[in-house]
Amino acid sequence: MSGIVPQASPRARNIVVGIIRVATGRADGLAQFGDTKEAFLASLAPLLAFPLVGTLLMLGQGEGVSALADLLATFCALLAPAVLSYEVARYWGRAAAWTRFAVAFNWCQWAVPVLAVFLTMLAGVFLALGVPNQACVVFVVVGLGGYGLWLHWFLARHGLGLGAGRAVLLVVGVNLATILLVLGPRLVALALGGGVAEG
Repeated sequence: MSGIVPQASPRARNIVVGIIRVATGRADGLAQFGDTKEAFLASLAPLLAFPLVGTLLMLGQGEGVSALADLLATFCALLAPAVLSYEVARYWGRAAAWTRFAVAFNWCQWAVPVLAVFLTMLAGVFLALGVPNQACVVFVVVGLGGYGLWLHWFLARHGLGLGAGRAVLLVVGVNLATILLVLGPRLVALALGGGVAEG
């Protein structure tokens, strides 16, 4: 089992340093994140703000129902991992470490778009060298997906103090459940809509 990283004092914390260190596989970066409700809400606010602004823009263009449905799906995708991981952490006796894990998880999501830019630039170089477009797309998608899963596993392992196997179970379970929660209603609506159209 991995030990939980001790927390830095509030004055010594630096979110950017924490993100960089965790994103590059350094567990001591977790010490830069707070473990309070306020710290959790602060980490969540930027993630919710961008889709909210996007929805307001879509509403301004007259895309009411579609914009609100997309917003609800996005909120579900952002909040489900926190709720699900809390339940798993509580079941395994790691509830006390969950808040800092969740804060770090939220902040470290910003490492993924940075990697996306880097991988896209690298794919552009590969395209210029003659690598097929489809192979470059697969490279970017697999690279981002693999890194996102690894980052979630790394945070679960070191943020919650889980063993490697339990961290894998948490990542797989939380991600599958989140996908079902986000896509499930849409798939049901499509199925029902298709049935109505056929009838």
